[in-house]
Amino acid sequence: MGTEARELVNTCLSQIGDIPDEANLGFIYATDALATELEHILHLLKQATGITHWTGTLGIAICVTDREIYDQPALAVMVGSFPEDAFLPLDNLTKSVDGFVTKHANWIEKNQPVFGILQGDPTNPATPDLMENLSEALNGGFFAGGLTSSQSLQLQVNGDIVTNGLSGILFSPDINVATDHTQGCVPIGPRHRVTDSDRNIVIELDNRPALQVLKEDIGEILSHDLNRLGGFIFAGLPIKHSDTGDYMIRNLIGIDSDRQLLAIGEILQADDEIMFCRRDGNAATEDMLRMLENLKTRMKGKPPRGGLYFSCLGRGRHQFGEDSEELKMITEVLGEFPLVGFFANGEIYHNRLYGFTGVLTLFL
Repeated sequence: MGTEARELVNTCLSQIGDIPDEANLGFIYATDALATELEHILHLLKQATGITHWTGTLGIAICVTDREIYDQPALAVMVGSFPEDAFLPLDNLTKSVDGFVTKHANWIEKNQPVFGILQGDPTNPATPDLMENLSEALNGGFFAGGLTSSQSLQLQVNGDIVTNGLSGILFSPDINVATDHTQGCVPIGPRHRVTDSDRNIVIELDNRPALQVLKEDIGEILSHDLNRLGGFIFAGLPIKHSDTGDYMIRNLIGIDSDRQLLAIGEILQADDEIMFCRRDGNAATEDMLRMLENLKTRMKGKPPRGGLYFSCLGRGRHQFGEDSEELKMITEVLGEFPLVGFFANGEIYHNRLYGFTGVLTLFL
């Protein structure tokens, strides 16, 4: 144990080059093949760099600059220099944010943090509420990040190795960032109103049987073979009061043809809205370019100091091609700059959990 970890750490550090004495924050993303080595890797990085604050997690795949790395032990590391009082590592929040907010009340009051990078444990059902409660405690904090994706241990780096919680870094407004997200699924029909439901079971849409409405939206061919819907047709949940038409993607997890019911991966209530969406590679590429051009405009001609990219496991090679096409689009539009990230089990943007999205954050 440890030889491979040391080699990977040495390779990353040699690629980074000289690390300035003032470097005080590191980001680390490792493929889940390194789950049992992650603690050793973190120890080696701390020892070699002198940086004590590290944040990151495991991914089934990771990304670095214009490369997506799958199916092998791999490590992506980025370090930065920030004013010491301009960032605050989270505690590993598992059930409540109250203790953390009380403990750091003075820093929060002084710095009024408005942005944070988060990673969450997908096995903890409290994760969405923790994000929402933390945002409220910060008077409207805006978060980006992703949920750990691992076929083994669900580990995160939060100073040390942690699990089962929400962790990351809060930044004061002194740290200039630009962030945006891109969708991988497009609507195929109108918005529908949930008129009857039971938790995640959709009984009626627009006062009609839910499955009947779905069949009308997806068309006759797919309606005759509902087994083809998996991984292609999804439920889209419009963001309330959004002026951009934004929506969150959720899986269709069950169909009851006899009772005309649908089950989706989200708890619904009466009067919620839902629309059906499909995966679309061409539309995903167009929306990715839209996001990148928007960020390029916000950069005002200055290259980013660094960036973080969190993409869905269903994107990458599964949607854009085997040759790191998704990551290459970023460098083609924005130029080459230090960029690390991972393919997540759910993406965090504006304090919500998305699916089939890419979330890009630039430090300007």
